[in-house]
Amino acid sequence: MNETIFRAARVVFSDGVRPATVHVREGRIARVSHYDDVPAGAPVIDAGPCALMPGVVDTHVHINEPGRTPWEGFESATRAAAAGGITTVVDMPLNSIPPATSARGVTVKKESLEGRVAVDVGLWGGAIPENTTGDAQGLAKVLREGAMGFKCFLVPSGVDEFPYVQADDVRAALKQIHGTEAVFMVHAELPGPLDVAAAEMAAEVPPPDPRSYRTYVRSRPRAAEDQAIELLYALCRETRTPIHIVHLSSSGALETLARARDEGLPLTAETAPHYLHFDAEEVPDGATWYKCAPPIRERDNRERLWAALEDGLITMVVSDHSPCTPDLKRLDEGDFMSAWGGIAGLQFSFAAVWTEARRRGFGLHHMAQWMCERPARHAGLHGRKGRIAEGYDADLVLLDDAAQTTVTAPFIHHRNKLTPYEGRTLDGVVRGTWVRGARVYDGHTFLPSPTGRWITRS
Repeated sequence: MNETIFRAARVVFSDGVRPATVHVREGRIARVSHYDDVPAGAPVIDAGPCALMPGVVDTHVHINEPGRTPWEGFESATRAAAAGGITTVVDMPLNSIPPATSARGVTVKKESLEGRVAVDVGLWGGAIPENTTGDAQGLAKVLREGAMGFKCFLVPSGVDEFPYVQADDVRAALKQIHGTEAVFMVHAELPGPLDVAAAEMAAEVPPPDPRSYRTYVRSRPRAAEDQAIELLYALCRETRTPIHIVHLSSSGALETLARARDEGLPLTAETAPHYLHFDAEEVPDGATWYKCAPPIRERDNRERLWAALEDGLITMVVSDHSPCTPDLKRLDEGDFMSAWGGIAGLQFSFAAVWTEARRRGFGLHHMAQWMCERPARHAGLHGRKGRIAEGYDADLVLLDDAAQTTVTAPFIHHRNKLTPYEGRTLDGVVRGTWVRGARVYDGHTFLPSPTGRWITRS
């Protein structure tokens, strides 16, 4: 039968953890049966004390290749993913040159990853003024080339080739994709509150210290997020097209999200591991590797995000892995205001969330919901990714959930090693990662021939 058997006393499903045997044939899960159902002669991978989990699906990763490959590339990013138990990533459309804002941009990215990725990779398209209001069929062309959906910014993205959009652009985009099932994702900050904060800080004597993390947090007030999400709520209500808020940081927006949920509107939100693991009070001055936008906020804000995740108001957690070269972090000056924003954390995203989740009494089945099943559904991969179930890809992870590891530079597989997780002791160690039944990571080394593929929506 050419079956491979995975057997574990603790197999992680989205509704609980229980003993089971997982039968894998030709890269797919053929069936899931009781623990002792092992056909004679079939090769068996026994989990022992480890839990057998579905592979993590990370739908918010900035890989930056081609164009800014020194920041991160497909080979290094997907190896880091495999080491962190991630079997599928979806790459964001910006920071690469060209960006994935056109059919050509998607094609160039697709060609860049072929034969070079350790895990499966999907691609988001980008929404900018040119393909929303400038070209009435612009987004449709990007979808036809294989993009899974779209990402836009309501404030400057930081790179000139990916301009931000305004309300009319968003409205036009939502009308273009209505009925396609493609998701429309938004970096939800508005320029107005940022401009007000900048003006207030510019008038202060003496000026605020740019090395102070508190200065940076003041420059990105919660109001920028809160007002943006109010605008998106109104546009979602008007068009009834699904809108997804990426990397939610401000707990002040939760009331708007609750109102949308109560009204049955398709307005959803994710948050990121760094908002759930770190807090503003612990960020040292000058430690620019903690800088991201929106910023890591205060401890009380973090606990509100955890409560919203438990309540289902925040639906999922994805990494927002956004690295750069160390020089862009202004390490010599420690200047938060001029440093590039973005946190390198792909490899440690699951462990960082698990470390905090288990302290709050959550189980591995919650992790499977937040970081496997729901992101897969978000990307249109339900039926293929994110669950241990018949017919799904055999994307599996052996997790030693009780073990701990301290993050050190030699262990970091990102291209650039600068990360706020360095020196942290995190719970959960990946002992093995399989993508479509092929072992790509054994806890120490990687399969020499990459077997990951470019994937599109189901």
